[in-house]
Amino acid sequence: MAGGCPTPALYIVGLSANEAPHAPGNGQMVALLAPNCAAVDAAHRLALEAGGTDEGASGPRLQYHADYYGAYFRNPDGNKICVRCHEPEGQQ
Repeated sequence: MAGGCPTPALYIVGLSANEAPHAPGNGQMVALLAPNCAAVDAAHRLALEAGGTDEGASGPRLQYHADYYGAYFRNPDGNKICVRCHEPEGQQ
């Protein structure tokens, strides 16, 4: 994809965050790669407008790395989704 990062999805299956049995978004999450921070912001906004619930507003996540910018939400079925960008600001 010229001028941007690729857009693969990442599906994570791990231990549930609260040690409860697995349920939608508790131990698994779909993470989508966005080409820039504006796309992260738009995806989060559109998800909430479509009936999703906020699980973490758009913004830097420095605990992951210096260029991580992401947002988290749940779709109406309760599945947790992340949209993130790893491009340094100014190179998006």
